[in-house]
Amino acid sequence: MKNQFYLTGAQVVLENETLKSAAVLIENGVIVAIDPASNNGATEIDLTGHILMPGMIDLHCDALEKEAEPRPGVHFPFDFACAQADKRNTAAGITTIYHALSFANAELGVRNNQTAAALARAVHAWQEHALVDNRVHARYEITDPTAPAVLHELLENNEIHLMSFMDHTPGQGQFKDTDAYRNYLARTYKKSPAEIDALLADKLAQGDGSFARMQELAKVARQKGIPLASHDDDRPEKISIVTDLGVRISEFPINLETAQAARAAGLATLFGAPNILRGKSQSGSMRALDAIIEGVADCLCGDYSPAALLPAIMQLPVMAGIQLHQAVALVSANPARAAGLNDRGIIAVGKRADLIAVRNLGGLPQAARVWSEGIAVMTLAFDHGA
Repeated sequence: MKNQFYLTGAQVVLENETLKSAAVLIENGVIVAIDPASNNGATEIDLTGHILMPGMIDLHCDALEKEAEPRPGVHFPFDFACAQADKRNTAAGITTIYHALSFANAELGVRNNQTAAALARAVHAWQEHALVDNRVHARYEITDPTAPAVLHELLENNEIHLMSFMDHTPGQGQFKDTDAYRNYLARTYKKSPAEIDALLADKLAQGDGSFARMQELAKVARQKGIPLASHDDDRPEKISIVTDLGVRISEFPINLETAQAARAAGLATLFGAPNILRGKSQSGSMRALDAIIEGVADCLCGDYSPAALLPAIMQLPVMAGIQLHQAVALVSANPARAAGLNDRGIIAVGKRADLIAVRNLGGLPQAARVWSEGIAVMTLAFDHGA
């Protein structure tokens, strides 16, 4: 028997327009028609009062690390952490999530090679039980000479879906100077001055050979068809360097000049949705809202707060003067394109039926219903019978 259902009455956000009221027919996990003449005998679900949009695709979310280590030195079992993250992302309306895991040689909490690798494998192991599509984004701290061996193993075992290069050495990127880096470590990870001194010395000493390590990892990733990203790009010259490595995504470019250079080089740019809600960057870098207004933002991600995605994009038509479908593209069509996910990201015939129905509750947009590959994985209690 075919798994068919017919969604009616909602505003439907298509790739290039929003329909005021339309119907979408789903069959066996795939969108088969938009506003068809007949429902073909499918079960009807009335979504009057909702906005129907593609399920969101989050290319960079490190919230799983906090599920695994909610406080410094306090760890939960990784299957438990994956299960909780899966439910949180579903509730946020995210149907494809790239869990950003840092490989940084026992540097910060779970952000070390063996723990990150174990957490990556836990993501894969949990997927058979998951509500949505959970993937691994491996973040390589390029000053770590020990991580490549672990990353090569994960790459060979097809346990990485996206890989990024990051460099948190003070004086560039996210940390403009040594004091900013020290304050971050002390505040977030409760590191003592002596521990911070040791971390800084190791990071500076291990910078030699970083580019050769990046080249080798990038080569394997390209052979595997795994998209590459660069983190906290801070100058156009860096864009040229990473583009030569095959990077296709620039994460959190620091300033307008660098974001413009990334776009000119054909890279997709990615900014954090929490930056939209807070109105500023936590590190003093470019505001995501300004990037959207300037036309240099392609994608938004959850970063450390996946729940920020939906309220952020729903504010953008007013805040940035763009159309609803353009705001939605920042979390659906654009990230799908950047990651090479050709089967999802838009509401169109033949695409995977990853969908969310959005309603306002007390003025706050909520994912009232979520479908992952045509399966209803969440319906909020207040939405029953709507």
